[in-house]
Amino acid sequence: MKKVLDFVKANKKIIIVVALLTILLSALFFINKGANSPTAATVTTQEKSQRELKLIGILSNIEGVGTTDVMINESDGEITGVVIVCKGADNIMTRSNILNAVSTALDIDKKIIAVYSMN
Repeated sequence: MKKVLDFVKANKKIIIVVALLTILLSALFFINKGANSPTAATVTTQEKSQRELKLIGILSNIEGVGTTDVMINESDGEITGVVIVCKGADNIMTRSNILNAVSTALDIDKKIIAVYSMN
């Protein structure tokens, strides 16, 4: 026991630094883990529904559409709105093709579909 106490006394500063570094690294790990948690404001590909992913695949294959992002809003299992943002949305024919494809694919009224041009 005396050897341990002598070791602690002799290396007191080193032990304190190691303990503080361990605490700091642990705190950073837990803070970083919390920051990576998904929130309502951040949407990743993993959070997209299968329906949204399929729709992105369909739309990106339509001539003139280009890069596409889709968000489908649902309430009680019913689609209440669809937002589409894509490169080709500034072309009237492409926009019409997008509206027709989404309306048909989701069996919804075109009135609840919003199409915007991606910058």
